[in-house]
Amino acid sequence: MDLDGSSTSAAAGGSRSVPIRSRRQKAYYLFTQQNLPSCKPVLTPGWVITTFLLTGVIFIPVGFVSLHASQNVVEIVERYDAECVPEPFRSNKVAYIKDNSTSKNCTRILKVQKNMKAPIYVYYQLDNYYQNHRRYVKCRNDQQLLYGLKYNDTSSCKPEESNDGLPIVPCGLIAWSLFNDTFTFSRERVELKVNRKNIAWKSDREHKFGKDVYPFNFQNGTLIGGAKLDPSVPLSDQEDLIVWMRTAALPSFRKLYGRIEEDLEADELISVYLVNNYNTYSFGGKKKLVLSTKGWLGGKNDFLGIACIIVGSFSIVIAIFFALLHVKNPRPYGDPSYLSWN
Repeated sequence: MDLDGSSTSAAAGGSRSVPIRSRRQKAYYLFTQQNLPSCKPVLTPGWVITTFLLTGVIFIPVGFVSLHASQNVVEIVERYDAECVPEPFRSNKVAYIKDNSTSKNCTRILKVQKNMKAPIYVYYQLDNYYQNHRRYVKCRNDQQLLYGLKYNDTSSCKPEESNDGLPIVPCGLIAWSLFNDTFTFSRERVELKVNRKNIAWKSDREHKFGKDVYPFNFQNGTLIGGAKLDPSVPLSDQEDLIVWMRTAALPSFRKLYGRIEEDLEADELISVYLVNNYNTYSFGGKKKLVLSTKGWLGGKNDFLGIACIIVGSFSIVIAIFFALLHVKNPRPYGDPSYLSWN
């Protein structure tokens, strides 16, 4: 032990002892100055060209495989919000949707272009609908969804916090604006059953919505938002609500409505009987019905494949460009031993 309290270590052969404190100070200096031993490759033209070529060779096949998987997904998209408005109301769609005396029933015919193998997923798509608005996203109470009336602090749900002095379960604008259009499908006058079970995330059903929490005082005010909820069914079983309350990040989004568990053949005509209740006319929104199969990459989305092909092609073009420059104007390599870290 030295007089200053620091230990020393003796090297073999009687070499001079080095204080441990000095070694720690040196290690700390190397760490703070980022001078620790590391791999510091020298990017020679050969390495750069090879890297870009490998990127292109990998990305282009991946892009074509992804694009092929996406194109194998069969999808039917039908916009119905404009066509389901009666002719006298075409110039004032807001008045139509707010008029409770006017029938909202509508029938659309869908033609199946290619064979669709079950399960066939039914989505509703909304455009120009900002579920990511800050006030909208915050207008909910996750503790209340889990514990119900046992949780009293629902100030985050304003203005849909209470009605006539009684709390609302579930509270907030997200639940209040629940989508309420309905769809019924048939082919050759035989109804196609839509399975609406297990459409929400299992984690949401089991951990975010209480099994003993029931809707209370919901949609009982003067201002009605969207769909109503069955007060005898717990929130954990109201999967349309669970799907809706997982808010979308973009103004155009799809949400799962159910699954048709029967195959559809090419050139078949599917009759859709829908009830056009949901008001998207006030803010210029659009409503679409989507029937889609799925592949090993999920639903139809060409973006991943196209992006991979573009990145791969761009990398190969850069590699060829750098190779031509290197052949035309070669430069001698420098000596790496003179680099600052050496």
